[in-house]
Amino acid sequence: MTKVFSSPAALASAAGTHVGTGEWFTVEQHRIDQFADATGDHQWIHIDPARAASGPFGTTIAHGYLTLSLLPALVKEVYRTEGVAMAVNYGLNRVRFINPVRVGSRIRASVDLISAEPVAGGCQVVSRVTVEIDGAEKPACVAETVARISG
Repeated sequence: MTKVFSSPAALASAAGTHVGTGEWFTVEQHRIDQFADATGDHQWIHIDPARAASGPFGTTIAHGYLTLSLLPALVKEVYRTEGVAMAVNYGLNRVRFINPVRVGSRIRASVDLISAEPVAGGCQVVSRVTVEIDGAEKPACVAETVARISG
């Protein structure tokens, strides 16, 4: 269930806590193919199921950057903040791709709010987002995201 913060101040008061874990999302080949077309990254481990079947992962895998690009959709399943006029991605402090996301895998985000500090016009929020893979011991990705929100 999505956690709702009533305001940016309420979000800031949750700094240093585990916010929650989202719903499962299935990564399908069609999405991987679309990402390959959008980015020009047509490496066979992503788009050639026949060749990938005999490759190191036994099937096609999502691009690491596809997994990263899904963070906004995955995180919105974890929480949202009311009273926000605008939120922008300010960057990433650290990203690691730990485990490949095989086609058909289910992934979800687990979010820890590291900090929420006032900045001109709003608040800068730093979160650690762990992208879990259903049934896997190691996560797909761990990213420390930075966002700026204004009320």
